[in-house]
Amino acid sequence: MFKHLLLSCCALLAAFTLFVGQATAADIEAGSKIFAQNCAACHAGGTNRVNAAKTLKKDALQKYDMYSEDKIVYQVTKGKMAMPAFGGRLSDDQIASVAAYVLDRADKGW
Repeated sequence: MFKHLLLSCCALLAAFTLFVGQATAADIEAGSKIFAQNCAACHAGGTNRVNAAKTLKKDALQKYDMYSEDKIVYQVTKGKMAMPAFGGRLSDDQIASVAAYVLDRADKGW
């Protein structure tokens, strides 16, 4: 009995973790609009107008250890080198939506 209960709890926890960790279509749609308004000037189509090697394409994100929502959120919030910080301009939810959009587009090849 205890073994079945424990397995059920583990399965529920795994399902919850997968659900919580995935962006919704609404997040991605919102991220698309926010990206167009705030990011596309330098990153249109996943490019990088300042540093051509550091694009938002999946291979570059992986190469530079940026292929995660947490890392994208951090960089968008804090900025880095020529990239301005958006933490004071965009809400946490808006930044999370942009990160979800970037990862979605990277997975789809922009």
